[in-house]
Amino acid sequence: MFKKLYLFAILTIISSTAALAQQSLDIHFNGMGFLDNREYKDFIDRSHTYSGVRTALDLGLNLDSVNHFIVGVNAIHEFGAQPYFLKANPIAYYSFTGKNWLFNAGAFPREGLLTDYPRALLNDTLRYYRPNVEGLLARVHNDHFVETGWIDWVSRQTNTEREQFLFGFSGKYKPSLTGPFYVSHYFLLLHDAGPAIPIPNDHIADNGGGQIRLGLDFSHKTILDSLSFEAGGMMSFERTRGVDGFQKPAGFVSSVYLGWRRFALFDEFYKGKGSHIDYGDAFYEKKTYNRLDLIFTPFLSGRVKGQFILSFHQTPGYGGSNQEAFRVTVDLGRQTLVRFKD
Repeated sequence: MFKKLYLFAILTIISSTAALAQQSLDIHFNGMGFLDNREYKDFIDRSHTYSGVRTALDLGLNLDSVNHFIVGVNAIHEFGAQPYFLKANPIAYYSFTGKNWLFNAGAFPREGLLTDYPRALLNDTLRYYRPNVEGLLARVHNDHFVETGWIDWVSRQTNTEREQFLFGFSGKYKPSLTGPFYVSHYFLLLHDAGPAIPIPNDHIADNGGGQIRLGLDFSHKTILDSLSFEAGGMMSFERTRGVDGFQKPAGFVSSVYLGWRRFALFDEFYKGKGSHIDYGDAFYEKKTYNRLDLIFTPFLSGRVKGQFILSFHQTPGYGGSNQEAFRVTVDLGRQTLVRFKD
C-alpha cells in the first residue's frame, strides 16, 4: 500500500512538471503557548504541570497549485528549562493538494490532520511534545465523506532503540448535507518490535484501539452556535506475540458538545472494560469514566485564539480529579515571498 502511495506522488510530480506556469516561495509561522496543570488523584505519577511555548517556521516551494515542498523547524521551550529549547523537530515534506485528495510524505505537522482523534486513542499532550507525523498521510474527501490513512514512525531501530511505528485510519460520512446525522470512525495500532541486539524474553507487541460513533449535529439550528451528540462503541487491541492473542476489551462511549459565543461545554462518558492504549488517555483504563470540560475563549480572531479549559475527571472511588489549562495559538498563515515564472 505504502509503495503505491510513494509511486503516486512521483507520478504526480512528473506529470505536472510540463504544465507548470508559475512557481512561488512562501513562508509560514505559527506558535502555541500552554499552561496545563493536572491534579490527578487516580494517577498520582501523572499529576504534572506542563508549561511552555512551541514555535514553527517553514518555507514552502510551490511548483504549482497542487505540488508543494515544505522545509522548516518546530521547536519547544518549557518555561524555566535549560537549555532553552527542549527539542527542535525538523519539518520536511512533500504535499499534494488536489480538489479531492491530500497526500503528505515526510515530517509534517499533525495539527488539523489527526487532532480530531478521541483522547482515548491519542492523548492531548501529543500537541505539546510530538507535533509532527513522520511518515505518510493520504486523505480523500468530498461533500459527504472524508477518509484518512496514515503511518507515523515513532522510533527507528538501532542496537539499543526499539522499532516502533503507528498506523491508522479515520473517517466521517454524512449522507445529507442539510440533515444532522453522521457516522465517524477512528482506528490506530502501535507496532513495537525490539532493538537490533535482542533482549532476552523480549517479544514483539501490538497495541491500539478503535471507535465507531453515530452523531447528530444541530449547530446553527438552535439558539446555540454549536450543538452535537455522539454515541458508539470502543474497543482496544493488545497482544504480546508468542505469549498471548489479542485482548479486546470493549465499552460504550458518548459525548455532547455545546457552544454559545465564547463559552462551550464538552462532556464525555465511558462505560465498559478498561483499555490500556499506549498513546491514549490513561483514564480509559478505568471501567467507568466521565470528563466534563468548561471552556471559555476570551481571545478569538482570524489569527489568534486563546482558551481557558477547566476539566473535571470522575472515576469510581477517587472522589474526582481536576485539570486547568490555558492555551493560546497564533497562526499568521502562508505569506508569499517570491513569485517567479517557470
